[in-house]
Amino acid sequence: MFIDRLAAFITVVNKHGVYQQGKTMTMDPTEGQVLRAYELAKERYAGLGVDTERALKQLSQIAISLHCWQGDDVGGFENPDAELGGGIAVTGNYAGKARTADELRQDLDKVYSLLPGNHRLNLHAIYLETDKKVERNEIRPEHFQGWVDWARANHHGVDFNPTCFSHPLADDGFTLAHSDAAIRQFWIDHCIASREIGAHFGKELGSPCVTNIWIPDGFKDTPVDRLAPRQRLADSLDMIFSRKIDLRYNLDAVEAKLFGIGSESYVVGSHEFYLGYAVSRDDVLLCLDSGHFHPTESISDKISSVMLYMDELLLHVSRGVRWDSDHVVTLNDDTLAILQEVVRGGFLDRVHIGLDFFDASINRLAAWTIGARNILKALLIALLEPIDQLRELEMAGDFTARLAFLEELRTMPWQAVWDYHCLQADVPVGLGYFDEIKAYEAEVLAQRQA
Repeated sequence: MFIDRLAAFITVVNKHGVYQQGKTMTMDPTEGQVLRAYELAKERYAGLGVDTERALKQLSQIAISLHCWQGDDVGGFENPDAELGGGIAVTGNYAGKARTADELRQDLDKVYSLLPGNHRLNLHAIYLETDKKVERNEIRPEHFQGWVDWARANHHGVDFNPTCFSHPLADDGFTLAHSDAAIRQFWIDHCIASREIGAHFGKELGSPCVTNIWIPDGFKDTPVDRLAPRQRLADSLDMIFSRKIDLRYNLDAVEAKLFGIGSESYVVGSHEFYLGYAVSRDDVLLCLDSGHFHPTESISDKISSVMLYMDELLLHVSRGVRWDSDHVVTLNDDTLAILQEVVRGGFLDRVHIGLDFFDASINRLAAWTIGARNILKALLIALLEPIDQLRELEMAGDFTARLAFLEELRTMPWQAVWDYHCLQADVPVGLGYFDEIKAYEAEVLAQRQA
């Protein structure tokens, strides 16, 4: 009897195109269903005093910076045969990795086509394009002209990062805090050159480039002298930032980490170090990476504290799993809390949001798309909160009502608003994006194995 009922169910399901063996399981709504669901959701939110159209207008103006290194496992184009180092490791060997800048840009074009809104690119220095080897302390804007042309044609802003890892002069785990002055100077020069490239992107594209410095410096085991490396790092940063660059073109940021591979016991650039450095220097942003803290710690609570003392903030959103920081962003409580804090605090125009993860165990385009769409969903959920009413309840001391409202908001029909947003932006609704990725995998990625 059970087998008969199961067979009947499968027949009905197949008839409606929901599932067929060997194909993706999708049940994407029609345009009419999306519109009807949205009108109902719009009424529900209006009952709470929330204008969904206003929320969607705000969301459409937010640009997320997609990280180039998800597309090729942090390989870059400086040396195709180079091995990762400096605390960077990528797991997996899913087929179809981008091998050239053109392939990477092709993959990015596909991902951007699956996201509502107009978004940015976060580029590392090792993604330069040149016919001959160029040392990192000698990189120049002309080595990134292909990226400038592509970004201009597609209306993307670009952010930039010096690459202080995967290099012979970083093999011992130290760069800007190195005890050898010559090695330290090499990395100082690399970061200075990177700032100039960032400014070039900003000037050419008409949008400030956030140039973010992260270094792997630290000790695997417990050091005796914790102070001297931090003194050297502060001196190196002062040299790097000594030349002022027009803020219309380049914004500088420094990124902390709790620990990493090869620096399990001590990281020179800790959160406390960079927080103190950024607050005490002019025009230096702090970067908070959600995967760079203890797994039980969320950066959401840090945002309002930091924003009291800083004009702007850089967020790198990833998902920490145990000690590993760089997993694809999911729509979990931590992600929601981070974006809720940005929206609730009124920080949208002062916070730069980027992705920072890499996963080669799954389709790389899917990783990009899922992570970016989850950030946008979390932003939408936050924008759909009746924040003024919630603040009034809190100020009145009615914490019971505050809790009741917050819990009720969890099950409000934000998904219908999201589907409508995707429909209006002419990008796939529901799992339609995954169907396109699988088709792209068959048509494009599979050919790279030939």
